[in-house]
Amino acid sequence: MKNKQALFKLSYGLFILTARDGDRDNGCITNTCMQVAEGPVRIACAINKNNLTHDMVLETGVFNVSILSEEAQFDTFKHWGFQTGHEVDKMVEVEYSRADNGVVYFTDQVDAYLCAKVVQSIDLGSHTLFIAEVTDGDVVSDVAPATYAYYFAHIKPKPAKPKVKGWICKICGYIYEGDPLPEDFICPLCKHPASDFEPLEG
Repeated sequence: MKNKQALFKLSYGLFILTARDGDRDNGCITNTCMQVAEGPVRIACAINKNNLTHDMVLETGVFNVSILSEEAQFDTFKHWGFQTGHEVDKMVEVEYSRADNGVVYFTDQVDAYLCAKVVQSIDLGSHTLFIAEVTDGDVVSDVAPATYAYYFAHIKPKPAKPKVKGWICKICGYIYEGDPLPEDFICPLCKHPASDFEPLEG
């Protein structure tokens, strides 16, 4: 593929997909969930096989999807997407509701939720695509849903700029990167000596 960045131009939503197996609840972030049929209403959701939630859906055939809104905080994505249910209990100290199908769903930072029953699963290699009939659902907010593009532009923190040690010329603004500034340094722009430089702030 010439440029993998082309894939990021595809339009996605962002969701917490939850499942329950026995007395264990779990969930994970997915950006691949869409309606694929109207009669009956069916959705398709892809889940990475490394996720505990994947195994739970494969075992039980039931899951819920909570559609994240633009109010979603980065901590929500960290909690549901940057750690695995194989190692931690993601449900500790989390507020949730439970649908009639027995599976957890959320109303905070969420636009709506859907309850689904798997009718077909397709092995896609790294992921399994679950085709499921929607059995219930409701709208819980009128805030716009968060897209993948919105997440990168407004929710995910920007990387901190590396702090550069250096000196700035008080005369012309030329920046010398490095520390210490050589005593015999001459500004290449205005030709002033090192005595006309001061340390960069920050």
